[in-house]
Amino acid sequence: MRTVRVGRTGLKVSEICLGTMTFGLQTDRGESFDIMDAAEYSGIDFFDVADVYPVGGTLETAGRTEEIVGEWLAAKRDRFVLATKVYGAMGPLPNDTGLSRRHIMAACDASLRRLRTDYIDLYYIHRWDADTPIDETLAAFDDLRSAGKIRYAGCSNIAAWQMMGALATSERHELVRFDAVQPRYNILFRAIENELLPAALANGVGAVVFNPLAGGVLTGKYRRGDAPREGTRFTLGNAASLYQQRYWQEAQLEAVERLAEHVASRGKSLTHVALRWVLEQPGVTAAIVGASRAEQLRDSLKAVDIVLDDADRRACDEAWYALPRRRPEEER
Repeated sequence: MRTVRVGRTGLKVSEICLGTMTFGLQTDRGESFDIMDAAEYSGIDFFDVADVYPVGGTLETAGRTEEIVGEWLAAKRDRFVLATKVYGAMGPLPNDTGLSRRHIMAACDASLRRLRTDYIDLYYIHRWDADTPIDETLAAFDDLRSAGKIRYAGCSNIAAWQMMGALATSERHELVRFDAVQPRYNILFRAIENELLPAALANGVGAVVFNPLAGGVLTGKYRRGDAPREGTRFTLGNAASLYQQRYWQEAQLEAVERLAEHVASRGKSLTHVALRWVLEQPGVTAAIVGASRAEQLRDSLKAVDIVLDDADRRACDEAWYALPRRRPEEER
């Protein structure tokens, strides 16, 4: 497992980050532990969580993923780089969500309790909050860093102009800056190549991308005409409609079938090609890879050892450029 540096910082992480959004709903505690065991054995030392996980859950399940990860990490915390996020609703009241100072301070302390730790290595805003000035958010993050509760700050699901505005605010007011950005990125969704990835690369912001396998669509296990499978994120609670809108489309499934045929004819796995392609892209620091079973993770990680050639890259490009352009939807 290759070690990479996050942006311009001195923080070093594995190029594969373990995604945990399935833990506690799609994946039970025992299997979640098996997945984390497999990650550790494979050399992954970078885990990604969010306070609202598991995906597809409700207010009653929010925080369950952090609890599972915290229990597993309890005896070996210092060997791992741990990232979590703040923004989502953690309760029914108006101040139980968003990026106000009040919510950030309360949410960070709650995450620390659930994760059984006294610091978070990388603390992300989970999305942009149009109702809260970015200087208020960054000042709260700066205070958390001064208190030793977080080490680095990051942003997820934001546009390039929002990230650049935040970086300018940090510089102007001498506040903590976003040293990592977490966008969606895969062969079927490359919109961030236009502005966000170049902006991140030019400003020393590491890009830790999610959905590199398009919610499992880029493993080739879904076919046109199939109904979404029960127990996957395509049918889970409030995640179902979002993931179906992203990837459960005739054009996407058709493009994946063509790409799968190409890579199979060359003796390669679609899963491995899709993940290797993401890791090769300019500006990408690491890719978040999740799983609902340990054997899925072990198979996905074979991607770090394969080599793509120009024919493979052309086929990946053709899959993207053949898709109809669609209006953007709300992110996770």
